[in-house]
Amino acid sequence: MAAVGLILPMAEGEHFPPTPGSFWQPLFAIPGTDYAFTRPMLLIAISGVVLAVWLWLTTRHAAVVPGRGQWYTEQVYNFARNGIARDMIGSKDFMRFVPFLFSLFVFILLNNLFGVIPGFQNPTMARIGFPIGLTLIVYVMYHWVGLRKAGSIGAYLGGLLPSGLPGWIKPMIMFLELITFFITRPLTLALRLFGNMFAGHMLLVVFIVGGWYLFKTWDPALMAVAIPAWILGAALTAFEALVQFLQAYVFALLAASYLGGALADEH
Repeated sequence: MAAVGLILPMAEGEHFPPTPGSFWQPLFAIPGTDYAFTRPMLLIAISGVVLAVWLWLTTRHAAVVPGRGQWYTEQVYNFARNGIARDMIGSKDFMRFVPFLFSLFVFILLNNLFGVIPGFQNPTMARIGFPIGLTLIVYVMYHWVGLRKAGSIGAYLGGLLPSGLPGWIKPMIMFLELITFFITRPLTLALRLFGNMFAGHMLLVVFIVGGWYLFKTWDPALMAVAIPAWILGAALTAFEALVQFLQAYVFALLAASYLGGALADEH
């Protein structure tokens, strides 16, 4: 990580390593506003098109004996259905949430993998607005499911308290539960995805682009350092692909866990 602290002279006014500002990538300004259409916004749109085309191509001729494309799609679907929805929600209620959880998983996974796919190389979820948006969707659904099951706001909030508590401690526990359910959980859900994607992308930039900057100095000692930097960058790329899958899985798994908790009888 010594390369992280290295400052190399580039063109006038430029230096290495990158800063968070380096990830602001506007494509064009929106006329009459202070807003811009950015590269991550384009990637989000591309991911929606790619996923729609993938599902259409692999299911348009769905058959009892699946072809190769249908089989692969079914494996991803079964993973979301059985490994996420049914395991976390239970066999009684899980099916109605499978489309949502499947969509959530594949959408996050593709946008994460953009960080290591040549030509894209920018994980969309490294922009905090996108994890926040997905978290809001999860939490609106989660609380709506809980309210419908409880029947009223009072019963829903009352279900946050464990049974058997003495009366004097209930206000304190209710305060802690409200913070957990309405602040801590959504905050950590969004920040976990954002933090992992942003940090991983920064590491790849440091080692791969940093190696290129070292190589361009034409200093033999620094050029020699660039080779192991690129090798480590390649190894980190493979590791980052695993992290990207795990973060998509964890986000969908936690969403299913919260939905399962809202449906539980003791809630």
